[in-house]
Amino acid sequence: MFKIEQFKSTSTLIVGLIITSLIIIVIYLSLSAKNAEARIVLLPGDLSVTKLGKNVYMENCASCHGAVLEGQANWRQSDADGYLPAPPHDETGHTWHHPDSYLFLITKYGIEEMIGEKYPNNMPAYEDKLTDDEIIAALSYIKSTWSARIQQQHDQINARAISK
Repeated sequence: MFKIEQFKSTSTLIVGLIITSLIIIVIYLSLSAKNAEARIVLLPGDLSVTKLGKNVYMENCASCHGAVLEGQANWRQSDADGYLPAPPHDETGHTWHHPDSYLFLITKYGIEEMIGEKYPNNMPAYEDKLTDDEIIAALSYIKSTWSARIQQQHDQINARAISK
């Protein structure tokens, strides 16, 4: 009888340690993901990054968002199927209204993943098509085309997002 009770208490201890370890791992991974998101920084002043970014943009984004970032016509109005045309990434669009981390995540995972529900759109997720560095480079290229005033406003948006 003593050995069975000792076995039960040892089993309970092991199960408790496993559950505690799993909880610690989940907390660590969620904090790591948040920290990784906060560390996304575009590099519009780095010529080697923006040169790569321009190539990535032209190969993957320009067909919808335009070779000069102009977007598609009537981009604020849904088409007959409920889809919004691709918005411009120049200063006339809303790209610069979002922090670096949001732009990165929406490019990598897609809007549906970001909002957690179906959303009519044609923007693919690039998680399996581009590396993180290529996504950052493309976004850095886009930001490098904005005026100094818009880049400064975007930097302020980033500062507010990081301080939250």
